[in-house]
Amino acid sequence: MNKEQRKGLRTWIEIDRKAVAHNFSVFRSLISKKTKLMAVIKSNAYGHSLIDFAREMENLGANFLGVDSIVEGLALRKEGIKTPILVLGYTLPEMVNLATSNNISLSVSNFESLEYIIANQKHFIKPLNIHIKVDTGMHRQGFQMEDRKKLLKILSSQKNDNIYVEGLFTHFASAKNPSFPADTEGQIKDFKLWIHDFKQEGLKPIAHAGATAGALLFPNSHFDMVRIGIGLYGLWPSKETKAALQDKILLKPILSWKSLITEIKKQPKGNRMGYDLTESLAKDGLIAIVPVGYWHGYPRSLSSIGRMIVKGEECKVIGRVSMDMVCIDVSEVKNLYAGDEVVVIGNDSNSSCSMEGISNILDLSWYETITRINPLIKRFYT
Repeated sequence: MNKEQRKGLRTWIEIDRKAVAHNFSVFRSLISKKTKLMAVIKSNAYGHSLIDFAREMENLGANFLGVDSIVEGLALRKEGIKTPILVLGYTLPEMVNLATSNNISLSVSNFESLEYIIANQKHFIKPLNIHIKVDTGMHRQGFQMEDRKKLLKILSSQKNDNIYVEGLFTHFASAKNPSFPADTEGQIKDFKLWIHDFKQEGLKPIAHAGATAGALLFPNSHFDMVRIGIGLYGLWPSKETKAALQDKILLKPILSWKSLITEIKKQPKGNRMGYDLTESLAKDGLIAIVPVGYWHGYPRSLSSIGRMIVKGEECKVIGRVSMDMVCIDVSEVKNLYAGDEVVVIGNDSNSSCSMEGISNILDLSWYETITRINPLIKRFYT
């Protein structure tokens, strides 16, 4: 990006469209032509901009978009997104009719929600598409195995009414570690029982179970559709998955977070830096100010250990990460001026300044680190 494009911005995020397309093609190539691909874009597309990423997925041919809430689904429809949408999370009763009028499918995971939908279907503007979520081992959302008979009796009686059972799905609890497949294989086995019973009742929903890890490690979990989230953003679902597959599959991180040097100053050896004076300089040096902090989503826990890149050099965070500012040591950077660009988080997974590198330093989930980035920061798709 050039300076004119980011004019007026102290910090911004760049998304690499070619990397997005690459990651999409990786997952599309792993599944059969008959298997649908749902792009999971919940939580602001894992920090990558809900609307913009949805447009990329629509253009690339995603069959479904997965969101957390009806609010996210409505935002997509307002912006003209036509791809089928499934709300994966809970929908408040008063929001259900908005789903019907905007052609948004809802997850139903308990009898209370199902009974409300059935009781109020006469008020629906259009028929409601639902995906029944079943619990095969995650023990979070979902109908239990012992609920099958009761559930199917209710659903069978609704086949000709204002409700359409579009999907049947489950979620894996531990598919991210290929060394321990037994739990996931057990969930797949139980899910097949659900599919069989639905078919016996004449119901033929889209069956889906595997997310990114499941799609990568368990081909027998592909069924009619896979739900790909973290992998589309070029990140692995776990260290174990990466270790098992990185020699066979290339994922490209799509996000770079950038900022500027706003101030440079000489600091003598021994000066104590920042809030609480937690770090003393080991030698004379140059300190630069970067206008990002924990409000922007740069973890405070990176105080005194984080790194940012300036002109190709990794520069250590000095002292506390503040709410809106960070000090970095730029003593080794040549010909540096205020206004020069800083890479806060880069897209080279081997760097300590990458999303993966930061998550490893802090022993955090990669999902957590990336979704923390403030959604108000401008994203540019390039």
